[in-house]
Amino acid sequence: MICETIEEFAEAIPRMGGVAGLDLGTKTIGVAVSDGLRSVATPLSTIKRKKFGVDAEALLKIVAERELKGLILGLPKNMDGTEGARCQSTRAFARNLTRFTDLPIGYWDERLSTVAAERAMLEADMSRAKRAEAIDHVAASFILQGALDRLRYLGAA
Repeated sequence: MICETIEEFAEAIPRMGGVAGLDLGTKTIGVAVSDGLRSVATPLSTIKRKKFGVDAEALLKIVAERELKGLILGLPKNMDGTEGARCQSTRAFARNLTRFTDLPIGYWDERLSTVAAERAMLEADMSRAKRAEAIDHVAASFILQGALDRLRYLGAA
């Protein structure tokens, strides 16, 4: 089930249980997960993209192992708020994923999430190599944390 707004997503998920945040790139998928109370997003891993079926299988394995209740996909809007080709790709990923799972799938505006992740890792004095390795799942945690904060405001977390 695809939820176009965070409010729809809040209504579609159960009261308790973790959710995942995804930062979809052309070569990787950054994955972050929340705790069961949905208060904190934690970077988890980066999936190297292959074919959609393989990517979906890797993602749904994480979902099953952690008994997650929903997925938040970062929606890479342009700085002026419009949607371009990358948003279309993200929406296509969500549509394709609904063939493999009934979990609620929502979107969160991810503008500047990678910039925020990069800044946080620079402040933590991470080397360039470590930053390159972690950027995707750290960005996913920024995406997920934004959604979690909104869900808490809506009373859904």
